[in-house]
Amino acid sequence: MIAEVIIDSSVKTLNKKFDYEIPEGMNVQVGTRVFVPFANKKELSDGIVVGIKENSEFKVKKIAGLQPEQIDKNYIELAKWMANRYFCNISECLRLMLPPGKTAKNVEKRVKEKTVNVVGLAKDIDEIYNDIDNKIKSEKQKNVLEFIIDNGVATVQDIELFTDASRAVVNTLIKNGYLEVNEKQVDRNPFLHKQTVKTVDLKLNEEQGIAYNSMEYSGKYLLYGVTGSGKTEIYLQMIEKMLNQGKSSIMLVPEISLTPQTVDRFISRFGEEQIAILHSKLSVGERFDQWNKIKEGKARIVIGARSAIFAPVVNLGLIIIDEEHDESYQSETAPRYDVRELAEYITDKNDLTLIMGSATPDMRTFYRAKQGELELLTLTKRANNSELPSVEIVDLRQELANGNKSMISEKLRNEIEKNLITKKQTILYLNRRGFSTFVMCRDCGYTIKCKRCDITLTYHKNEHKLKCHYCGYEQGEVKECPECHGKNIKYFGAGTQKLEDEVKELFPSATTIRMDIDTVTKKNSHEEILNKFKNENIDILIGTQMVVKGHHFPNVTLVGVIAADSNLNMGDFRANEKTFQTLTQVAGRAGREKENGRVIIQTYNPDNYAIEYSKYQDYDVFYNTEIGIRKQLKYPPFCDIIVIDMSSKNERELMNVAKKLHGYLKNRVINEKFGLLLYSPVPSPIDKIKDRHRMRMLIKCLYDDRIHDLLQDSLSEFYKMKTISARVAIELNPNNML
Repeated sequence: MIAEVIIDSSVKTLNKKFDYEIPEGMNVQVGTRVFVPFANKKELSDGIVVGIKENSEFKVKKIAGLQPEQIDKNYIELAKWMANRYFCNISECLRLMLPPGKTAKNVEKRVKEKTVNVVGLAKDIDEIYNDIDNKIKSEKQKNVLEFIIDNGVATVQDIELFTDASRAVVNTLIKNGYLEVNEKQVDRNPFLHKQTVKTVDLKLNEEQGIAYNSMEYSGKYLLYGVTGSGKTEIYLQMIEKMLNQGKSSIMLVPEISLTPQTVDRFISRFGEEQIAILHSKLSVGERFDQWNKIKEGKARIVIGARSAIFAPVVNLGLIIIDEEHDESYQSETAPRYDVRELAEYITDKNDLTLIMGSATPDMRTFYRAKQGELELLTLTKRANNSELPSVEIVDLRQELANGNKSMISEKLRNEIEKNLITKKQTILYLNRRGFSTFVMCRDCGYTIKCKRCDITLTYHKNEHKLKCHYCGYEQGEVKECPECHGKNIKYFGAGTQKLEDEVKELFPSATTIRMDIDTVTKKNSHEEILNKFKNENIDILIGTQMVVKGHHFPNVTLVGVIAADSNLNMGDFRANEKTFQTLTQVAGRAGREKENGRVIIQTYNPDNYAIEYSKYQDYDVFYNTEIGIRKQLKYPPFCDIIVIDMSSKNERELMNVAKKLHGYLKNRVINEKFGLLLYSPVPSPIDKIKDRHRMRMLIKCLYDDRIHDLLQDSLSEFYKMKTISARVAIELNPNNML
């Protein structure tokens, strides 16, 4: 028999099947991971069997060995679909479906089950009791044996702690044949530090009940509900319904910072035994144990970020994508998949239930729901009958005219003072970390940029360093201009560090806490900050987008948006959509209990319709305005945008590749009469990252199989070019246009 094997490699020319003979007696099936001799390599290569057939037309080598892990054949089909859809290698997709720590590059250093040495009985209990009575003289030896009889097995440390016997006593009993040492697997439990109180189902209000009952059958649903409308309670009760039917569920959340709060609610409802979590802040060992817990069917509820969609869930019945509009659901590295598309594919193939929830759905998702491709379920009221917060817009131009150059307007300052007096909490949102966003010489205008990227360095005051937020490059403070050697160096712009300093200066008696990438580097730091803010009643939480989505803080009555314009100037046709989503989501953190919430939005563009509509938190009005503009300009959802990203360490090579690819596509489009709009290649908005020069071509079209084949052909044309360091990647409707 012949196995068709995919070699684990990102080399595009190896994205095909290779035939290998299956040795007699070797158990190989679709999904088996194997070691195979490949080309002239001395070491064996890692591969995955994707097909089995009777014969091969080639002279083939034999499979050298088997690996312990195996991938379900359904995931093989998913990987093939992904590779075709996202223009990548099948092996790149299959890696996402392997247990953590089991990549080909880690063959010799695999993550293993954590084990400890435990001591147990080596003889029959009756024989040991007889010897205790008649043969063993040492009281300590007797105590140890009786302790093991009572407890089954124990570590040497526990024996020393509970019997007052030394390790030497244990060793003597082992030497005399009474005890033996064995390995026992121990779970690395990420829930150990959690303390939760058991909760029960809440009574659904009328709107929640209608939505819940509408999801009686499998299908695809958009749960569109205002912030605080009780979407999570519907998720919980849908998961409970699945458990009662013997089915499992996957719950996806966009931010790691959301995961702890979500996990707490789920553990309180279902207990930790049947819950597993998967996200990048867990250690590899913890992720490995959680993966096995899922694979063995012990965990029936999986909570995690984007990659949790690949968890080996047993008898899956439900997928939930919370805050479905969030950008993090689309990968920006190969394979550049969109988890919403994957979830729909899995749902269709397996007749599942898919729920996508948001207060501000992605425009494309909402349009599809309006067209009947998804069933639209709407929640218009907050679940606890609290009112949506009142929103006031502050014109920063007027603040400047009045002589206020601070980051905090007079109105926001007064509202913060009111909250401090009444012991209520405040969230201040600024989506820029660091202290100053760029550093410039005021004598010659030179701006300090990253040496590897075409991006200004951000000043981090606490560390006295300038950092690149794209590649991680950092350097010390600049006291002298590298260009003109002048000393007139000025730090411009503002980030969360500077905001924190200003808040402490304006409100010296207030307690503050900051949440951004710089403060959440340690394990469990997300949870520690959120718990500290909630449980210790910290006055002011300052943060980036991490504080915007999903969190429920009962005592928060005021939210201040420091700079509402940051998304408006991003050079993306979705700028208004992202601005509205962010402002509505951050406003939704205020007044979620009995106290009325207030929101202060500071902006230089108070007349922009996205900012104006966010004042009323009316998604429908915003959608109707934005969809009309999109239709007129032929933007998604009325067309698809394809981005062909090209990069190289050599700028001349990059320009040559871009010219050839554009020429190839242009000739095909004209000669074969493709109905698409092809734009000439231009430098990317950030034209260098990590020493790689970047260009891109845009295509506007209605994507279909014919255009897909054209793009595949263009990739083949690129691979024929003899380039040194050039790369090409194709993205369909990317979230990040930078």
